[in-house]
Amino acid sequence: MAATRRIALGVAVVCISSLAGCASGPEAPERGARDAPYKGAPAPGSVVRLIGDGSTAYTGAQPHLPRPERLKPGERPPQFVVFSWDGAGEDGQKLFSHFRKVARENRATMTYFLSGVYLLPKEKRDLYRPPRHPPGSSEIGFNDEKGIADTVEQIRLAWLEGNEIGTHFNGHFCGPDGGVGQWSVEEWKSEIAQAKQFVKTWKTNTGLKDVPPLPFDYDKELIGARTPCLEGQENFIKAASRMGFRYDSSGVNRQVWPTKREGLWDLSLQLVPFPGHSFEQLAMDYNFMVNQSGTQTQGDPALFEHWGNQMREGLLRGFYRAYDGNRAPLIIGNHFESWNGGTYMRAVEQVVKEVCTKPEVRCVSFRQLVDWLDAQDPQTLAKLRTLEVGEAPSQGWASFLPNRPAPAPRGAPGAPRP
Repeated sequence: MAATRRIALGVAVVCISSLAGCASGPEAPERGARDAPYKGAPAPGSVVRLIGDGSTAYTGAQPHLPRPERLKPGERPPQFVVFSWDGAGEDGQKLFSHFRKVARENRATMTYFLSGVYLLPKEKRDLYRPPRHPPGSSEIGFNDEKGIADTVEQIRLAWLEGNEIGTHFNGHFCGPDGGVGQWSVEEWKSEIAQAKQFVKTWKTNTGLKDVPPLPFDYDKELIGARTPCLEGQENFIKAASRMGFRYDSSGVNRQVWPTKREGLWDLSLQLVPFPGHSFEQLAMDYNFMVNQSGTQTQGDPALFEHWGNQMREGLLRGFYRAYDGNRAPLIIGNHFESWNGGTYMRAVEQVVKEVCTKPEVRCVSFRQLVDWLDAQDPQTLAKLRTLEVGEAPSQGWASFLPNRPAPAPRGAPGAPRP
């Protein structure tokens, strides 16, 4: 089990998982009439170009990505909500496939932060050379052939549905003894390169030659991450900014409009109300758990329902505080785990169903959010950042934003079409 780290107001973050794996078949999206159904395969006539050993492939532009548009003068911003998953993999609980279905049914896309070692079989573990640890070391499990096949299937289908595949890196090392918080910029570069390599070579490492490839070029697809235990952010950002990343979600922040650090959008996890407490709570399942049952992942069953309700209500209070206030994007993090009887998975699903179908709400991936942010007039974003947590413009949105935003440069997101 990975070490834990206490951060703001006594919360902690960790990712732990086992991946035994049970396969599930491809499913068609349920996104409404405007989205044509598909079964996970490229459309007839589309380009499929295998990359390397065929673990990945170029299949064209990702489906189901909306084109970002600039806010018009006086327009109220949409309420963005990002549901993200650390260490995403498909195991016997089938939570990856379940939440793909939840997303499709509620007009949502999400970000799945894949741990590279989930595509590396146990017998090949020595291929992983973690910084400051012996080869083959990891604080989370490696996988078996079936678990890898199941996880690859879910990643492939998720991407085809418009979801994002980010990275949670590999060995999930936390704490003072060689943890990611101590890693140098060069060590982070090595960890990132290895995380990519395991995704790009899973066929070679498993011998699963007949399994369809992942339908994207991971060198181009990978634009963001969340570090283990939210540690090591400073040097990770320096490494990531030199490797083409566009955002980071490894920090702790309030519900305010984001800024950039080292050229990356800072899309940190956020503090939201914690019902029954005087302090706020990080919007992540593990953090609710650690303040309810401690590090014991299965506490008193009599309290499971209450604890899940606390998380649901905390996330909803955070949502409505933004929705009725400054419209800052709400960032939520989770794990595919059944802690405290699965009560947090129930809470997350209930939140998705309540918020994602509301007017002016966009439940999106981090990729879609940064595309939208990059499309906006910098003056507009600067004005939005003047709003405090839960603060709506006193004179209303119509008079708040600049009357004449600067035009987007030609070719930039949100620029008029030629």
